[in-house]
This record gives sequence, structure tokens and C-alpha cells, in this order.
Amino acid sequence: MLKLSSAVFEKIRDHGEGAFPNECCGVLLGKIIGEQRNVLEVLEIQNSFDEGEQFHRFLITPENYRSAERAAREKKIDILGFYHSHPNSPSVASKYDLDHAFPWFSYLIVSVMKGKYHDVHSWVMENDRSGFQGENVIIE
Repeated sequence: MLKLSSAVFEKIRDHGEGAFPNECCGVLLGKIIGEQRNVLEVLEIQNSFDEGEQFHRFLITPENYRSAERAAREKKIDILGFYHSHPNSPSVASKYDLDHAFPWFSYLIVSVMKGKYHDVHSWVMENDRSGFQGENVIIE
């Protein structure tokens, strides 16, 4: 289960709408308590994918990832996963998402239709990399 405050969710939603018609991306930071992943803050990341393809692809560089690790370590929290938007597409993990994901992390996807937030879903990759399993999202 992935839990976000309404303020954290609004940052992600606004990032997705602001990046439209391109994909936005970022890192989910927080703490795990039992089975619950509590997202305490997000780090917005500049989409580094080739500009002509950002409408359906995103890239978080190794340098971005290392910066996120440092920020998490300094705050004594963890990287719980990543978020990105799907412009004019459902918030369903794609084959491309699967090919570039790692087991364990949460992958929160925000659907942005015609520039406005539509819905959100979170996914966790199966350990055998065969697909994603849906993860409950709670926004409080």
C-alpha cells in the first residue's frame, strides 16, 4: 500500500499537468511501516529523455538517482519508488515501464488527459520481472 498526503499528491498532480503534453518524472521518498509505504516528500526530476520523445517516455539519469539517494540519506528516509505521468493515456504501466523498472520499488503513474489530471495508479514489479501488480494508493 502506498500512502501520500494530499499535499504530496498535489505536487505530483501539478507536476504532471505542468509538464503536459510531455511526461513528468520524480522520486518518491519516505518510510516503510509494516506493509505501508508512506511517501513523505517527492523530488521532481527533469525528464532527460530526448526532447522529441518526452510525450511518451521519461528518463531519470544515474546522476539524478544518486542525488535522490543523497537527499534521502540526509533526511534519514528511503527511496520508495518513482512517479511519472502518462499524457493522454491511462495510468497503466506499459511494456516500456516494465522493461526499465526494478522489483520492490513503487511506480506511481498519473494519467493527464488534455492537460488535466485524470487518475492515478501505483504498480510494483513482480520479482520474476514478468509484469506489474497493482498497489493500493491512499491519499489523505
